[in-house]
Amino acid sequence: MTPSELKEYLKQRKEIVDAELLLRLPKLPPELSILEEAMAHSLMAGGKRLRPILCMAGAELMGAEPESVLPTACALEFIHTYSLIHDDLPAMDDDDLRRGVPTCHVKYGEAAALLAGDGLLTEAFDIIADQARTHDPGTVLKAASMIARASGVWGMVGGQVADMRAEGLTGLQAGDIEFIHALKTGALITVSLASGALLAGAGEEELAAVEGFGKKIGAAFQIADDLLDIEGDTETLGKPVGSDQAQGKATYPSAVGLEAARSKAKDLINEGLEALKSFGREAEPLRVLAVYIINRSK
Repeated sequence: MTPSELKEYLKQRKEIVDAELLLRLPKLPPELSILEEAMAHSLMAGGKRLRPILCMAGAELMGAEPESVLPTACALEFIHTYSLIHDDLPAMDDDDLRRGVPTCHVKYGEAAALLAGDGLLTEAFDIIADQARTHDPGTVLKAASMIARASGVWGMVGGQVADMRAEGLTGLQAGDIEFIHALKTGALITVSLASGALLAGAGEEELAAVEGFGKKIGAAFQIADDLLDIEGDTETLGKPVGSDQAQGKATYPSAVGLEAARSKAKDLINEGLEALKSFGREAEPLRVLAVYIINRSK
């Protein structure tokens, strides 16, 4: 798969996901219109849709149609968007711009933003349950449990706590940053890929290989994000640059320097590709996507 073919692949998958997200957004009564608008504002503002695309790629890896896991793929984007809404709140990162538009609390107020995030998170698991219409309920339950763990205190929520506790601390080592990244970003990226593969029939060895790849690219993705916060621009990224440094965030470049961070991201990608060595051409989209992660501009 060439870079141009990957671009088309991502474009097509994003269009599929965006159309399904619109259908999955709850249609609320007029009395709750602010909640519906706030949820839609953040969910449909754009974004790479990396997590749902990874879920679909996990299914493809096992020979299934990507659309077969679309409910779970969309649920993962609901969860990711909820996390962005809450991360942007004044009590946490206090950001005014996300995906090129005002953050949810800036447009609708803090209370509505909090509840919009809550709404997206809880709707996500209702959507995952819908996957049982077409898949073995026991497998869907296992996927839901994996996603809950990766989203909660053992994953993304725990990572956010660790990230906030590390703000302003000096002398943090690479291992400290890696712990934060593995929970805050890596866990949801890994489970996105793994849940798609699981729903498509992956066995234990296949699932272990997929998770190994997911962990490596998740770590590389966050390092790339850290670098973009230093070297990117607001218009391209759709969010303020330099905010990590301004807030004293624990980032990989701050711990090891820019060049070492770039080198580490490349090493992680190579290790991730090694985890896929047992797969054939069906893993080609993931191999190309891995390289894209550290070469992206947003």
